[in-house]
Amino acid sequence: MKNKKLLYLVHAAVIAALYVVLTYLANLLGLASGAVQIRFSEALTILPYFTPAAVPGLYVGCLLANALTGCAFWDVIFGSIATLLGAVGTYLLCRGRKREWLAPIPPILSNILIVPWVISIVYGSEDSIPFLMLTVGAGELISCGILGMILLQALKKKASVIFDTNG
Repeated sequence: MKNKKLLYLVHAAVIAALYVVLTYLANLLGLASGAVQIRFSEALTILPYFTPAAVPGLYVGCLLANALTGCAFWDVIFGSIATLLGAVGTYLLCRGRKREWLAPIPPILSNILIVPWVISIVYGSEDSIPFLMLTVGAGELISCGILGMILLQALKKKASVIFDTNG
C-alpha cells in the first residue's frame, strides 16, 4: 500500500515538474503570450486519461509555472483552477473508457470559459470576451487537441509500464 501511494506522489511530482519546464520553454520561445497562446505544457492535460495522479500534478504544475513566469496573482489562481477543472473533467470523462478522443475536451472548454475573463479583468485587455474565447480556444485546440493527442497516442503503447500503479 505504501509503494502505491509513493508512486502516485512521484507521478504527480514528475507531471508538475514537466508542466513547469514546458511552460518555461513556451515562454522562452514567445509562444505563451499574445493573441493565441500555445503552451506545450497544456499537452499534458490529457494525462488524466492514464492516471489520476495527473490531476494534482497538473494543478500544482500550473500554479508553480504561472507564479514563476510572473503572472498576476489572480491569473495564477484562476488559470490554475481552469487547469484543475480540465484535468478533473478529463479523468471523470475518460475513466474506465477507451474513448481517448474525449481527453482534450474538458481542458479546452475550461480554459475557453475561464481564461478570457482573466485576460480581460486582470490584464485589462480591450478585446471582447467572445474574441478572447476564440483566441484562447485556438491556442488550446493546438496545445491540448493536437499536441495532447499526439502525446496520448505516443504514450498509449507504453502506458501500462509508465503509469503502473500496482507499486
